[in-house]
Amino acid sequence: MYEVAALRYGTRQTRKSECYLDWDSYGEPDQEIAMDYFFWVLRKGDTAIVVDTGPEPDLVDGCLSRLGIGSVPLVVLTHLHADHVSSARDLAAATGAKYVLFKDAKVTFPFHGVGDGDLLELGNVAITALHTPGHTPEHLALVVTDRTRGSEPWFVLTGHTLMVGDLGRTELATSAETGAHALFESAARLRALPDHVEVWPGAFAGSVCGRRLSGKPSSTIGFERRFNRAFAIEDREAFVQMMITDIPARPDRADEIRTANLHAVRVATVVRR
Repeated sequence: MYEVAALRYGTRQTRKSECYLDWDSYGEPDQEIAMDYFFWVLRKGDTAIVVDTGPEPDLVDGCLSRLGIGSVPLVVLTHLHADHVSSARDLAAATGAKYVLFKDAKVTFPFHGVGDGDLLELGNVAITALHTPGHTPEHLALVVTDRTRGSEPWFVLTGHTLMVGDLGRTELATSAETGAHALFESAARLRALPDHVEVWPGAFAGSVCGRRLSGKPSSTIGFERRFNRAFAIEDREAFVQMMITDIPARPDRADEIRTANLHAVRVATVVRR
């Protein structure tokens, strides 16, 4: 079983942040917002693997309490962000969980590394790590299979690689061209997944991590292969040219924030906009 929560963070002025556990109550914001974000809870009973926690540990802790989660063995980050300082390490420390990143992530603190094809398990749920660099060099996608239902994958958590309507930007951690070449290979791997596989990204419309993001929170590989212009390109040079053209404005303090995530600076040390 999985849960998706939308985290809506207020700006420094509004200071109103909320966790939404159902889409009926989500809707349009009634205040100025700093970002919308997803985090994921892959659960068995009251035990859960948590993926991509966002910046505010108290907000995430409140979401987990509302979901009745009492044990967290693994906290996983798909990548090291440049638009917010992650609370993942704080959550891992508070729960005793392993903090999971791609094995070659260039961080300065201990973590549990996974490589391409490695398996994480929770009961009958199998999570296969795919190394999908491009948005960042250490980016992972997580392919999830519920073995009580079948042997084929059910959905994929794509972070900021494949999103609904676009692919992630490529210049936040490398040059735009270097990232685009890597993302071309990653997109090809994701296109090879079966059409029925659901796509659940880490962000949607309003995020600065893509250019034509839909407000719809999820899609499928088959639909994105047909209607996501960037994802559909199979010519390398055409793909790279598209990704290095019309790049959105960088997030505020992007280099500072990514550096903070590389060195596990605590959340409270980076102030909101």
